[in-house]
Amino acid sequence: MSAVREGLPEGRYGRSADERADRKLKIVGAALGAALLGVVGWIGWDYIAGQSVSAEVIKFQVVSDTEVKVHLEVRKEASVTGVCSLSSQDKEHGEVGRADFTFAQPEGRVDEVVSLRTTHRATMIELVGCRPAGSAR
Repeated sequence: MSAVREGLPEGRYGRSADERADRKLKIVGAALGAALLGVVGWIGWDYIAGQSVSAEVIKFQVVSDTEVKVHLEVRKEASVTGVCSLSSQDKEHGEVGRADFTFAQPEGRVDEVVSLRTTHRATMIELVGCRPAGSAR
C-alpha cells in the first residue's frame, strides 16, 4: 500500500499565502489599536486639562416652594472668574429653576452657599456645568 499525500511538504516551498495575510492583518490591527489608544488618551487629557473651572454640589436644602439653598465647592485657578449653572427639578422631573452663579474670588477653592429661586417646589438640584467667565456655553 502506498501513502497518499494531501498537501505540499511542510517548509519546502516557503510560507503559504494565508500565513502572510495573517501576519499583515496582525500588524495592521496592532497599528490601528495603538492609534485608537493614542486618540482616546489625547481626548481624555484634553478634557481633564482643559477644565479650568469645576464644581461639586455638596448638599442642598429646600427652603420653601420658591427657593433652594445649594452648597457648592468650586475649584478654579485663582486668577479666573468662574460661572456655574444650576438647574432644579420638581418631583415629575420638570425644570422649575435655572440660574448662573459667578465666583470671582481670588482663591483656587471656593465654598459657597447660593440661593436658587424656583417657580415650584424643587426636589432635585443638578450642576449643569462650569466655565470661565466670558467663554461660550
